[in-house]
Amino acid sequence: MSKVTVIGSGNVGATVAQYVAEKDVADVVLIDIIEGMPQGKSLDLMEAAPINMHDRKLFGTNDYKDTKDSDIVVITAGIARKPGMSRDDLLKTNANIVQTCAKEALKNSPNAIFIVVTNPLDVMTYLTWQTTKLPANRVVGMAGVLDSARFQTFIGMELNMSVQDIRAMVLGGHGDLMVPLPKYSTVNGVPITELLPADRIEALCKRTRDGGAEIVALLKSGSAWYAPGASAAHMVEAILKDQNRLLPCCVLAEGQYGLKDVYVGLPAVLGREGVKKLVELKLSDDELKGLKNSADSIRENINAMNQLLAAAV
Repeated sequence: MSKVTVIGSGNVGATVAQYVAEKDVADVVLIDIIEGMPQGKSLDLMEAAPINMHDRKLFGTNDYKDTKDSDIVVITAGIARKPGMSRDDLLKTNANIVQTCAKEALKNSPNAIFIVVTNPLDVMTYLTWQTTKLPANRVVGMAGVLDSARFQTFIGMELNMSVQDIRAMVLGGHGDLMVPLPKYSTVNGVPITELLPADRIEALCKRTRDGGAEIVALLKSGSAWYAPGASAAHMVEAILKDQNRLLPCCVLAEGQYGLKDVYVGLPAVLGREGVKKLVELKLSDDELKGLKNSADSIRENINAMNQLLAAAV
């Protein structure tokens, strides 16, 4: 019986647990430092099981011993940026949280695959790899699946067509410098470049880049959780069911696309070993330049994080 630990029982973490259980993929342990929160949310989800017709077990805890022998660990723990908080403050706080989570989870599940959701996502995925010292195929970040799903959604809305027929590909970091790829985004195999004028495609690309901020602005407080939770659960399913799904994920570049030693969103095949392989697409000069700029920005943030962590020692 597969076992998934979700670290952090806020909106995103609880939604990951919900989707993993309802997809009948694995039993779930929900862990948080706040006493009662993971226990309450997991019990609530268990009580929904008879209605949603599954027998998966969900268990809430504050003790990492209960996460022992997990197949996958999903890290969602961290804080959102608050008014008056600098980016460095956010980076340092979440880096300390993610470091602790990764160390404790690894002690109890040394064979687990780690999926990172905490922001800034690309930097936190690199930190998890750095902290655990696991092979890079066993540490992967979530964002490309989410960004591509947002692109698919906006394409479907624009064309008034079913999102079930739409596939999209968004590479690069999870932020303003992400790189949507219209020529690799299709409706039942037809590239959207055949269906939409260039100005509308660019507008959809911009909305995709701003997708998270759009939801934050609407909510006034907090950020998205349904689509991020579904995206992480989608990756969990691809891995545990050994589906060999080609998905854009935050992975370690080791020469692909001219990038090296940086975690960034690239097309990856996910299966039982985690990241089975990376796929190199033919990109235009502008797309390659955009991907490099995105990777350079991530690398700068990694360097800033390492300096903040070193100064705290």
